[in-house]
Amino acid sequence: MKRYLDCSASDLLQMKKDDFLKSISASEGRLIVTETIGVAQPMLGDISNAELAASMGADIILLNVFDVNNPVINGVECEDKNEVIRELKRLTGRKIGINLEPLEQGVTSSVDTDKNWQLSSGRQGTLENAKKAVDMGVDFIVLTGNPGIGVTNKAIAQTLKVYKENLGDQVVLIAGKMHAAGILTEAGENIITKSDVCEFASAGADIILMPAPGTVPGITTEYIRELVVYAHSLKKLTMTAIGTSQEGSDTDTIKQIALMCKMTGTDLHHLGDAGYFGMALPENILEYGKVIRGVRHTYRRMARSINR
Repeated sequence: MKRYLDCSASDLLQMKKDDFLKSISASEGRLIVTETIGVAQPMLGDISNAELAASMGADIILLNVFDVNNPVINGVECEDKNEVIRELKRLTGRKIGINLEPLEQGVTSSVDTDKNWQLSSGRQGTLENAKKAVDMGVDFIVLTGNPGIGVTNKAIAQTLKVYKENLGDQVVLIAGKMHAAGILTEAGENIITKSDVCEFASAGADIILMPAPGTVPGITTEYIRELVVYAHSLKKLTMTAIGTSQEGSDTDTIKQIALMCKMTGTDLHHLGDAGYFGMALPENILEYGKVIRGVRHTYRRMARSINR
């Protein structure tokens, strides 16, 4: 087992769930998860945003707004659309995951849903969709909610139990929210509490997602540090996430957030997809990487992508 930080594309291709998690832990908080939207127009025309993100030092790619019934990643040519995830793995040399969004019966968003985020059937957090994603080759599934969708922590926990029971060790499960996702009673510090961390862990989450300090009102370094320590005590990894468009802020701001996340002790650092529509600003991926792991490892990650 190698540190993910040192893995080649062939290493990652052979790596199963348990070693994937161990390789993340062994990297000691120096890995970036970059979110991209496949249906968005790529910044570089005919080259996917995921490939661009990898070339700037992203270690892991998370696909947002990915519909398993209509799998599209612009910039990735694939005759069989159900093979698009595996083709993206080949092109980037990275582990690839998707977001799925579970809904609680009778609960709706407190705010209007932007047309860009309206939930299609292929993005819902159902067992059928999760099985399709695993068949396509995804390495991890994130149970979370986009703006205005109306995803509750209860729905996440209920879905986790179903996924854990039925998918077992086939896929890494990440759970949590990076903003309220339309549920105003779960805004600010109520986005995630110690009780939520415990419930997600018990339900089967391998990694607990929580907002990055400074990205949501009331979310401080100290607060997230406490939750990270608690998650680690439960033998779970953590991912701090920027889901509030600050992935498109100036580089000074992104470097501050990176350092605060580092101080929480998190295992993974997530950058959202709203620098421009579709991915974080490329320069922010680069600068974030420099903060959490320095120039040497950041440029090594970039080189591994370019060499492909």
